[in-house]
Amino acid sequence: MKKKVWKKAAIDITAVIVVLVGYAAYSIWSFSMDNQLVRCDAAIVLGAAAKGNEPSPVFRERINHSIRLYEAGYVDKIIFTGGKSDGSTYAEAEAARKYAVERNVHSDDIYIETQSTITEENLEYADDIASEHNLDTFLIVSDPLHMKRAITMADHMGMTAYSSPTQSSAYETLQTKIPFFFRELFFYIGYLLSLPFR
Repeated sequence: MKKKVWKKAAIDITAVIVVLVGYAAYSIWSFSMDNQLVRCDAAIVLGAAAKGNEPSPVFRERINHSIRLYEAGYVDKIIFTGGKSDGSTYAEAEAARKYAVERNVHSDDIYIETQSTITEENLEYADDIASEHNLDTFLIVSDPLHMKRAITMADHMGMTAYSSPTQSSAYETLQTKIPFFFRELFFYIGYLLSLPFR
């Protein structure tokens, strides 16, 4: 009898886990298509890799998207985020600023933070800069599958933030999308599980 009870409990727990993981996966995938084009004070561009003083293809698409938002009048300022990786001379945000200025974004309209190494830090340090400059509303820019986790973090920090995923991405084939999707699923669930302890 006891064995049957434990077996049923194990099945029930497994079913709950499957449902929760499935719901999280659906949330990430469906939210990736949500482009909330709202007039905001600034775009916050989440960092990605840079080689020397040149942004990686993934980061370049994020920067290009923020430039389009700036040119279309959706934002007045752009905040680039991202620190230095091991052995790098330039921070990701420094490479982004150089790239944007070369494409006619006024340098006075760009702010950078060069300390962050993870998404949560990108947002925290960008929010600190925003507070210094009286910026209150934000379009968060990153790859589509990254947006659910980023906006969840921003909401938890109390930021007034909207999702504006890149419309083109280096993650376009199934071969590149699927690993990125499962990585995001892992980190998104991990973040949700950590919230009660924050």
